[in-house]
Amino acid sequence: MDDPFRIVGKAVDARNTYGLPLAVLAELTHRCPLQCGYCSNPIQLEQASREMTTEQWCSAMTQMADLGVLQIHFSGGEPTVRKDLEQLVQHASDVGLYSNLITSGVMMTRDRMFRLADAGLSHVQVSIQGATGQMSDLIGGFKNALPKKHDTATWTLEAGLALTVNAVVHRQNLPELPQIIEKAVEWGAARLEVANVQYYGWALKNRQALMPTFAQLEDTTNIVNEARARLKGILEIDYVIPDYYAARPKQCMGGWGRQFFNISPSGHVLPCHAAETITELRFDSLKERTLEWIWHNSDAMNCFRGTDWMPEPCKSCAFKEIDFGGCRCQAYALAKDASATDPACAKSPLHEAIFRTAMAESIASEDDFIYRNFANARADS
Repeated sequence: MDDPFRIVGKAVDARNTYGLPLAVLAELTHRCPLQCGYCSNPIQLEQASREMTTEQWCSAMTQMADLGVLQIHFSGGEPTVRKDLEQLVQHASDVGLYSNLITSGVMMTRDRMFRLADAGLSHVQVSIQGATGQMSDLIGGFKNALPKKHDTATWTLEAGLALTVNAVVHRQNLPELPQIIEKAVEWGAARLEVANVQYYGWALKNRQALMPTFAQLEDTTNIVNEARARLKGILEIDYVIPDYYAARPKQCMGGWGRQFFNISPSGHVLPCHAAETITELRFDSLKERTLEWIWHNSDAMNCFRGTDWMPEPCKSCAFKEIDFGGCRCQAYALAKDASATDPACAKSPLHEAIFRTAMAESIASEDDFIYRNFANARADS
């Protein structure tokens, strides 16, 4: 077996510093008609009354452009529940930001898609929960979603926009992965993201219902590799394996606070979409500070930047400027310490335990979800 800690090449820009942020995930709202049990939103969902206004989002985008940001990804929840989405896309275009819409597709209309394209939208990512109506409805908790998603994909191409299909996969929908890949081709997508569930927030609550077996993971890898070869030049496929079965941690968001940040519906600036799960950190808000100040001076943005914060064995690891210590949210979720070695890493003292947990939970008989919705969020508080 190959040594997962063998250095095969230097990182292109391995440095103990940070530069300008390249991309921003703008979570416009936590409202969503779907109820996916693996949603990356925090358990404590933001109420509509706390969302930033049109003017506040436009001010944020102007500040993004001034800071050097190149791309904005409009997300949620479901971003199309915002009636001002066209205004926001137009302002992004006016200040020179490339804009991408990440949507479930179930609330879109053809007219609105064309209005968004006219406002300057460049790219659309449509999620898919399953290849069959039954699986799609079960996972999303929303009836008849699949044909609406197909319509949204069709209108995306008719409006002259680029299309990506996002497939979050897990034990229950992995048997449909070959059909999901064919759906992406049928819908005319240029790109498909096959991303295994990452276990924080809602997904952590539903881990027993979602964790794939190791055999499923091996099958998935084979399916993806075969499809990549067969569909070369037709469909690009990105693939993310579950951390619990990995030997080395992923370079989460390019490193904490190095190239990316997320803005929550209420205006808090986060180094990643799951960072609010680290409840011991305080994240500054655009309602109180400028974006430039937060990017450079926020304690939460700076606490895990670079490598100086690392404990052993990370501090002496040859990969420390390649993976930047992996995922802090996962360390907090599993080790109860955000500065701990990511348990996805084989050098973590918890690694074997989480591997055994994954193996045990993957064969559990528990298939019921705690659906992601405001009622279940309140019940958890």
